[in-house]
Amino acid sequence: MKMKATRKPFKLQQNIIMLFATVVLLGLFSLVNPNLITDKFMIQSMIQKFAPYAIMGLGVTFVIATGGIDLSLGTVCIASAVLAGKMYTTGIIPLWATIPVMIAIGTLCGLLNGLMVAKLKIPAFIATLGTMMVSRGLSALIAADPNIFFPTGTWYNKIFATRFVAEYIPVGLFWVIGLMLICMYLMYKNKAGRYILAIGSNEEATRLSGINTDTYKILAYTLAGLCCGIAAIFWSAFSPTIACATGNGMELDAIAGVYIGGTSSAGGVASVSGSVIGAILLVVIRSGLNMVLAKLGLNLNSTYVTYVLTGLIVVIAILMDIIKTKNQNKVKIEKPVAPKAPTPQQ
Repeated sequence: MKMKATRKPFKLQQNIIMLFATVVLLGLFSLVNPNLITDKFMIQSMIQKFAPYAIMGLGVTFVIATGGIDLSLGTVCIASAVLAGKMYTTGIIPLWATIPVMIAIGTLCGLLNGLMVAKLKIPAFIATLGTMMVSRGLSALIAADPNIFFPTGTWYNKIFATRFVAEYIPVGLFWVIGLMLICMYLMYKNKAGRYILAIGSNEEATRLSGINTDTYKILAYTLAGLCCGIAAIFWSAFSPTIACATGNGMELDAIAGVYIGGTSSAGGVASVSGSVIGAILLVVIRSGLNMVLAKLGLNLNSTYVTYVLTGLIVVIAILMDIIKTKNQNKVKIEKPVAPKAPTPQQ
């Protein structure tokens, strides 16, 4: 069974619009505070912050493409970093071993989400909400420390966080591009991606066509968990001090970037590159507002202002998706059907 994943011309047009909006916002913010684009350390910081959110966004794109949701992204990412960091600081494993441990923890959490949703038929919202709370609590109980410390100035930081090639471009940007290309292949050129999109379009029809929908649902959530584990690597390399029992809110930024990027909230349509561009847009908004409010001396919390703007952007993006879907369905209904040729009389 082969299915067309998405309408590529529309996705390309939407990505161009988002890139243009990002450049415009960057220009407007820099007019108020030029340090946003002239300070190389500010550029480094933006790209480093962007990497974990973009990687989590890439993973959850597969989940949203099925018509599901994953609320456990943030806490699973932090829990993976906290548990691996605890094992490292207590001497159980060397530093290099924290990488597979983080990936394994994230993947396991994603697999559990998939099993609950696909096999136990628990609604995705409830299943992933439970995983979010359990992962947050267990990581704090097991670590038994308020903070977990990763080393600084080591090969670990250089590979996943610090400068590379150009003076102001952290290596995380290249990792994100590589992961994006892999996810694009899985989504658009591999049968797994086509089946995931088919589930989002019409799960019952996909099941009746002979496809094991449970398997590909589990795969989608497992990929999301895998990306959470990978995001934990970049988060711990960029921010070596990790507080236990945190992570709430990180998933909202990742999911918001996916919606803004053009992935349909109803499933069946996904834009992998759009998820990355959406993450870039959110980082520009957050960093730009920080710089602008600091320059103007306004007594406003930039985090809360960012939440307001992000919420508005997400609502507008979903509303546009709903309108687009309705228009497409209307065109299909109004399309005239050619009359059948009369059958010969017996």
